[in-house]
Amino acid sequence: MGIKGSKTPSQLKNAADRRTGRSGENRAARYLKRHGYRILERNWRNPFGEVDIIAAKGDVVAFVEVKARLTDAFGAPGEAVGRRRRERYVNAARCYFADREMDCVVRFDVIEVQGRQLNHIESAFEEH
Repeated sequence: MGIKGSKTPSQLKNAADRRTGRSGENRAARYLKRHGYRILERNWRNPFGEVDIIAAKGDVVAFVEVKARLTDAFGAPGEAVGRRRRERYVNAARCYFADREMDCVVRFDVIEVQGRQLNHIESAFEEH
């Protein structure tokens, strides 16, 4: 039995991962704003999960998955956006527009945040 209030290594890692993710999302939102996007939603929850950022610029509404990592030890952050995550984002977009009347182009982007680097991949995947 551990000392009351002490955290397991797994709990510490999860907390550190959440801090890294939150920091990455904040940096991504600032980047998007600096590049002329208007942030419509952050951490938008829906029946299919959560969308990190929904942003608009001109006639484009981008559903943005932010992948933040401290190192590339496990590959590039964007490589972690697999088929299931892409399907969830597509379904989330459908859900988002179900009760909104918007004439726009929908795009699915990934922003990789790794250390001090930030890489915005526009149209990272498409609806199939």
